[in-house]
Amino acid sequence: MTRIDVWLWSVRVYKSRSLATAAVKGGHIRLNGDPVKPSHDVKPGDTVTIHTPGWDRVLKVVNPITKRVGAKLAVEAYEDLSAPRPAYLSAPLARRDRGTGRPTKKDRREIDRLRGRDSRY
Repeated sequence: MTRIDVWLWSVRVYKSRSLATAAVKGGHIRLNGDPVKPSHDVKPGDTVTIHTPGWDRVLKVVNPITKRVGAKLAVEAYEDLSAPRPAYLSAPLARRDRGTGRPTKKDRREIDRLRGRDSRY
């Protein structure tokens, strides 16, 4: 049997085991629809739901591995059942060049227009 925090780390959902443990303790991870503790075991056929802002990722456990493996092997350890990632989460962020100073009123209006907000109330 494999702990859920170790499995999330080993299939590369989180960069470190401590991040995976914190996500489980924070209630962002559900196993078969129920909140769990980091020490809960996963087995083949379980459904793991990972809540991130704006998107829920649903993974079905195929192989409960305990060691961190390469990306090619990690993909084989689960089946991704989640909906496609929303486009607005992948949109590039508007950034200003370093050292250009505070934005002018014209710059702020252009930024608002980019974000889809009307500058006139």
